[in-house]
Amino acid sequence: MAAGLIVFVGASRLDHIAAPVRIFDAAGLGLFVATGTAKALDAGLGAVPAVTLGCLTGIGGGIARDVLVAEVPVVLRRELYAVPAVLGATVVTAGDGLGAPAAATAALAAVVVFAIRVLGVWRDWHFPVARR
Repeated sequence: MAAGLIVFVGASRLDHIAAPVRIFDAAGLGLFVATGTAKALDAGLGAVPAVTLGCLTGIGGGIARDVLVAEVPVVLRRELYAVPAVLGATVVTAGDGLGAPAAATAALAAVVVFAIRVLGVWRDWHFPVARR
């Protein structure tokens, strides 16, 4: 409650922390994608459901955050958000299929997601949109 009150009162002074928030968001996306995919695989699901659930696990937190602050979710904008999640979930699934150690595979997937997301923000990579 204290953090919410501080943000509510000092919101105008918090605009300068947008970049660090994006960094932490990229880290959270990577970690949640890796753990969600690993949990799905541990539950005996196949590759496609595991990748799907891993992506939904990672992206869902960002959607909830954006909806709670009345913004369009990042995943619905032009930014790279879902693609890094799919790639990270695919890394976990491929590692599981190859018999690689689960912890190493999850760490690699989290780094892949983080790196692609941060590079996309830093280099201003966007998906094309249809012209009107």
